[in-house]
Amino acid sequence: MFGFGKAAAHKEIAPAELNAMLQADEVLLVDVREPDEFAAGHIPGAINLPLSGFSPEAVPHPGDKTVVLQCAGGKRSGMALEKCGKAQSAIDTHLAGGIGAWKAAGLPVVQG
Repeated sequence: MFGFGKAAAHKEIAPAELNAMLQADEVLLVDVREPDEFAAGHIPGAINLPLSGFSPEAVPHPGDKTVVLQCAGGKRSGMALEKCGKAQSAIDTHLAGGIGAWKAAGLPVVQG
């Protein structure tokens, strides 16, 4: 009975850790916000797979990179991680605080 119905723990990484991983080309960053949000500003190198149609199977094969999910503040990326867990995907990491935390850390954002 212990743990029944309880979500598996998700790994959270801080903006500085994600930035280091991006600089070392060790991460496939997936932004699960909607296309208009993504176009208004996103983390350099991120790909956009909106939560509204998110499927773990749609995430490109990362090779030896770690897949990290990200949204505005962490809620939607957590929901996407739940979908990954149900699909028995190996994806289990997201950016703590989302792009809001990334911006607060003074890290770069691109538009388009």
